[in-house]
Amino acid sequence: MPLGFDHALYTRTQSEKILERVNQFGGKLYLELGGKLFDDNHAARVLPGFRPDSKISMLLNLREQTEVVVAISADDIAKNKVRGDLGITYDQDVLRLIDAFRAVDMLVDSVVITHWNNQHQAVAFRRRLRSLGMKVYLHYPIPGYPSDISLVVSDKGYGKNDYVATTRPLVLVTAPGPGSGKMAVCLSQMYQDMQKGIKSGFAKFETFPIWNLPLRHPVNVAYEAATVDLGDVNMIDPFHLEAYHVQAVNYNRDVEVFPVLQAILERIWGDMPYKSPTDMGVNMVGNCITDQQVVVEAARQEVVRRMYDTLCDQRRGLASEEEVGKLRMLMQQLNLSDDDRPVIATSRKRAEATGYPAAAIQLGDGSLITGKTSSLLGPSSALLLNALKALAGIPKSEKLIPPEVIGPIQDLKLNYLGNSNPRLHTDEVLVALSITAAQSEKAALALSQLPLLKGCEVHTTVILSAVDENIFRRLKVNLTCDPQYQSRRLYHRGR
Repeated sequence: MPLGFDHALYTRTQSEKILERVNQFGGKLYLELGGKLFDDNHAARVLPGFRPDSKISMLLNLREQTEVVVAISADDIAKNKVRGDLGITYDQDVLRLIDAFRAVDMLVDSVVITHWNNQHQAVAFRRRLRSLGMKVYLHYPIPGYPSDISLVVSDKGYGKNDYVATTRPLVLVTAPGPGSGKMAVCLSQMYQDMQKGIKSGFAKFETFPIWNLPLRHPVNVAYEAATVDLGDVNMIDPFHLEAYHVQAVNYNRDVEVFPVLQAILERIWGDMPYKSPTDMGVNMVGNCITDQQVVVEAARQEVVRRMYDTLCDQRRGLASEEEVGKLRMLMQQLNLSDDDRPVIATSRKRAEATGYPAAAIQLGDGSLITGKTSSLLGPSSALLLNALKALAGIPKSEKLIPPEVIGPIQDLKLNYLGNSNPRLHTDEVLVALSITAAQSEKAALALSQLPLLKGCEVHTTVILSAVDENIFRRLKVNLTCDPQYQSRRLYHRGR
C-alpha cells in the first residue's frame, strides 16, 4: 500500500512540541487526549503511514515524565455505552486501556468517575476498580456548568471534586470516548493546584481536524463524516483569524466553548496565554504528510465507508436520518459516489448473477476477488478463502479444506450447538484452515497470507453477523455492507 505520512517524523516533532508546552507552564501540564490513543484506526486509514498506535509510540519518548489518568462518565457506565469500533462497553474499555498502558510500562493507577450521582452501575464499577488496586476519584455535576463561572471556579464547583494526586510533570488525561469529562478533570486539577500553590497548565492533544489543512480538505471532511453522531462541524477558527490573521481549522464545539473556557482559565491563571482554541492544541500531524495524493484518496474512501456504516446503523436502529443526510451532503461536497468504491459494484454483480448474497475484496495490487454463498460457506468465508488463494498463487478451483474437516464442524453446529445454518463463518473457516495447514503445504501457504489482507477494501451485499464483522475487524480489513439483512426476520443477532 502506498504511504502518505511519515510516522518517525511525527513521533519526534510531536513529542518535542509537548515538552515545550510542559516547560511553558513551569513544569506541570495536564494534556487532554482527543481521539483514540492505542487504536486510532480512523487516522491510520485516512493518513496511510500513520499507525493505529502512532500516538502511544510518540508518548513512549516521554514515558519517564508521564503518568495517565483515565476518565469515565458515570452516566455512560449506567447506560452501558458501547465503543462501536471495538464492540465493548466504556467500563470494559477503561480496563483495556489500563492494561494497554501498563503493557508499555506507562504509569497509570488513577481513574476519575465523572458526573457522579451514585448511579448503581457506577457504584459497582468503582468497587470493582478498587478490588483491582486502582485509585478511584469522584467528580460531581456542577449546576450551570460551564457558564456559571463564579460557581464553577470555586470550592463548591471544581473544589468539591476529589483531587487526583499526581507525581509526574506530564499528566495525560484520556477516556474511552467523547463526553467523558476529560477537560473538566484537567481544569478541576488546575484549580486545586492553584489552591495548593502549584503552577500547572493545560493543553489539548488532538489529531482532527488538522488545523493547517484547508477546511474542505478530504481529511478534514472525513473527520466530519466520522463524527456525525456527535454533530461536529469543521469551521475556520475566528479567534485565531482575528489574533494572527491566519486561517486555522477547528470544530464547532471547541470554538463555541472558547469564550467560557477563556474566562475560566483567566480566573485560574490570572491571565490567558491562549488567544484561540487552536492555540490550545498540540498537533503536528499536518506537517508530517508526505504525499497529498495518497492521503486525499484514502480520505475520500473513508467518507464512502462512513456513509455505508451509518446506513447499516440506521437499518439496525442505531443512527438517525439526520446523520445519513449529513453524510450524503459530505459525499456531494467531495463529488463521491458508489463508483469510487469498486468493491460495491463487483459484489452486487456477483450477487445478481447467483441470486444469493455475495462479497468482494480489492487486494493491494488493485485486483478484485469475489465470494459467493454456497451450501458449505457464506459469502464472507468464501471470499476469505478465495483472497488467500489469490495471494498465494493457488488456483481458485482448488479445495484448501477437505470435507473430512468441514463435516465435523457442521455436525457440531447443527447437532450439538443448536444452529440452523450449516454454513461456516469466517472464524470457523480459519480454524479449519489452520487444522488443515498441519498436513497441507498449500493450506499453510494460504494461511500465511493473512497479514496481506490488512488495509484491503471489502464490501458485502448483506449486513454480516457479529462474528464475521469481528474477524474482518481483527484482520484490519476495511469493511462496508449494503444496509439489508439476508432474511426478513425482525430479530438479528449481533450489533
